[in-house]
Amino acid sequence: MRLYKSFCTEEFDKNGALKGFELNFNESYNFGYDVVDVMSEKAPKQTALVWCDIEGNERIFTFSDIARLSNKAANVFLQNGVKKGDRVLVILKRHYEYWYVAPALHKIGAVIIPATHMLTVEDIAYRINAADISYAVCTAENEVPERLKKARAENPALKTIFGVRQHNTDGIFDLTAAIESAPAALSRIDTRADEPMLMYFTSGTTGYPKAVLHNHTYTLAHIITARYWQCVIDGGLHMTVAETGWGKASWGKIYGQWLCGSAVMVYDFEVFVPKKLLAVMEKYRVTTFCAPPTIYKYFAKHGIENYDLSALTRLTTAGEAINPQVKSDIFDRTGLKIHEGFGQTESVLMLANFENDNLSEGSMGRPSPLYDIRIQRPDGTFADANEEGEIVVIPKEKQYGIFMGYYGNDELYKSVWEGGVYHTGDIGYFDENGCYFYVSRRDDVIKSRGFRIGPFEIESKLIEHPAVLDCAVIGVPDKERGQSVKAFVIVNDGYDTANSTAYMIKRDVNKKLAYYKHIHQIEIVTELPKTISGKIRRTELRK
Repeated sequence: MRLYKSFCTEEFDKNGALKGFELNFNESYNFGYDVVDVMSEKAPKQTALVWCDIEGNERIFTFSDIARLSNKAANVFLQNGVKKGDRVLVILKRHYEYWYVAPALHKIGAVIIPATHMLTVEDIAYRINAADISYAVCTAENEVPERLKKARAENPALKTIFGVRQHNTDGIFDLTAAIESAPAALSRIDTRADEPMLMYFTSGTTGYPKAVLHNHTYTLAHIITARYWQCVIDGGLHMTVAETGWGKASWGKIYGQWLCGSAVMVYDFEVFVPKKLLAVMEKYRVTTFCAPPTIYKYFAKHGIENYDLSALTRLTTAGEAINPQVKSDIFDRTGLKIHEGFGQTESVLMLANFENDNLSEGSMGRPSPLYDIRIQRPDGTFADANEEGEIVVIPKEKQYGIFMGYYGNDELYKSVWEGGVYHTGDIGYFDENGCYFYVSRRDDVIKSRGFRIGPFEIESKLIEHPAVLDCAVIGVPDKERGQSVKAFVIVNDGYDTANSTAYMIKRDVNKKLAYYKHIHQIEIVTELPKTISGKIRRTELRK
C-alpha cells in the first residue's frame, strides 16, 4: 500500500521523470501515528520488516506488529519518566528492536539520537553533555552497557539506561521484558510537525561532531529518496547496508520505504563478509538495494554474478563518490546500473539519478524538486555550466528535509547559511544538460601551479589499476607547484609493497591523466585512516 500519495502532489514530464513535488500534511503530523498506525489499520498483514542474523535466526514483522510493539514500548518509556522533548540516545546496531523503539519515541514526542555501538566512553559522555541527553536505549553486545554506565558515572544527567535482551543486567532497565507485559493501547500525544524529532551527530573529518537536529517533516521528505531514487516497490523488499547509528539508516531503512509500501530487509551482522551478504540478498529476494561504493567494489571481487539476484530491479549508492570502474564492473556482472545520489546528514536527498531521467554519464544527477541547487563562486555569484564551485542551496518558502539547526551551536548554524544560502562544503559543477558532477570536499581541493584538482578524479583512475585495492589522494606542500599530488595506496593480493610496485602504478595511471594532474608521490600503506562512518580522514593523511 502506497501511503505516501496522501502526503504529496507529484508532477512528471512527458518521459515520466519527476519535475515537481509538493508535500501536504497536517500541523500535527507524526510518523508514528500517521504512517505506522495508519498502515496497521489499512494493511495490517503487510510485511514491514524482515530480519535475520549471522546465526540464521529470523523474525518477520507486519505493520500491525510494529504498531502494537511501538505502543507498548511508548507506554514503558512514559511509565519510566520519558516525556515529550526529552533526548534519548539509541544504540541498537541492526537489532530488530530499533524498528519499534524509534516509532515509540516519535509517538511520545521524544528526540531520538541514533548512535553507533563503536563509540567510546568519551564519545558517549561528549554526546550526553552536548545534547542534554536524559535517557539511553542500548544493545547488550560489544560492552555498550558498560560504557554507558561509565559515562553515566561522569554525568548523572543520564537517568535511565533501557536495554534490549539484557536479562536483569545490573544498572540496566530490561526493556524487552517490560514491553512484553506493557499495555498495547496508547492515547495520541500532542506533537507538531515542526517540532524536534531526530538528532544525528555528524562524524566529521575535523573537530568535534556536530548535533544536527531535524523535525517530523524530515520523514516525509524521504519520499523522494525512496520512491524516485531507490525506486522501491510497493510490497517489495528494500535493503540498505547501514547500521542504525548512521544517518543512512533514516535514508534507507525506515521512513521513505514504509511510506511507499516497501518492507525493509535487515541483516544483523558484525563483520562485513561479501559472500554472506549476497547470500542473504539471494535467499530473501531483495528487490531494491543501496550501499556505499566500497560494498559494490567487494561484490565485484567476490563473484556477485554467481548469486541469483534476479529479483533486483534497482541499485543505488551514496555517501561517497563512486569510481566509474566499480560501476562498470557491477553492470558487466549484473546488467544493472548503479544510480548515484548526493545529500548530507543536514538534509535528505539533494541530487540524484532519478527514475526515467535522461542523465549525462557519470553525473550525480539532477536536483531534487525539494531543493533549488546552485554552484557558487568564491565571490558569492553563481557559476555557469562546466565551472567548478561550491554546491549551495537557495532557500524556498516551503523547505522540507533541511535541518532545524546545530543543537547548542547557533553560531555554526548561522555560518553555514552565510549570504542567505546553505553551504554544503562540497565542490562540483553542472553541464549543459543540467546534470551535476562531484569534485571533492571544499577543503580537499588540491591547488597546483594555479590549477584546481579534485582528489576524486585521480582516485577514479587509480582504482582502475589491477594493483590497487583502495586509495586516497591529497595535496602536499611543494616549493615549485604550491602543492603536488600524493597518493596513498593499499595494494591488491598478489602485489608486493616494494618501490617498484609504487613506480608501476604511478607510471600507468599518469598516462591517463592530464599532465597538471600527474601523481608525484605514491606511498603504499596497509590501511587508510577513516572516520567511524567509513569516510577517509584526509586531514590525518595531510599530517
